[in-house]
Amino acid sequence: MRDDAISDEDGTDRTEEFLTLLNEHESALRAYVHSLVREPSDAEDILQETRLVMWRNFEKFEAGTHFKAWAKKIAFHQILTFRRKAKRDTALSEESLELLALELTKNESRHDRRAVALRKCVRQLSLPHRQIFLMRYSREMSIEDIASAVDRTEGAVYRLLSRLRASLQDCVNRNTPATS
Repeated sequence: MRDDAISDEDGTDRTEEFLTLLNEHESALRAYVHSLVREPSDAEDILQETRLVMWRNFEKFEAGTHFKAWAKKIAFHQILTFRRKAKRDTALSEESLELLALELTKNESRHDRRAVALRKCVRQLSLPHRQIFLMRYSREMSIEDIASAVDRTEGAVYRLLSRLRASLQDCVNRNTPATS
């Protein structure tokens, strides 16, 4: 086994697990840090240090638990450490930074619930409507190409997509609690 590999009690190399989880949550972690740190270069330094701390402590991470929450907690502590060392970026107190981090987590959680609701609502569309919707928003086809593929006019495709977006927004709103 490599010197820098992380192993389970049974000797299983967890390096691949770490890299998979990091890759899956990297964009959310990056957005989180950048939203709490004013300077992009500082945010990138903090992200780099966060990844190192996560790697060094991954043996303590319990498989099957919430990796993103664990990563964000480490990132938050790295932000505090960076602020203390740099003795700058004190526009926000630690308490304000904690409140901002909590609000970001709430918004992210709300966004995640809305994304789940949207997937559910898209599955409820009739097959032809779902195909047209996915042509536009998953495959990023042009309206002209969609119209040609489904033998409709471009105007008809525009109107259909407009109705589908409104219908999906209503569906998402109905399937997502307004609070929390």
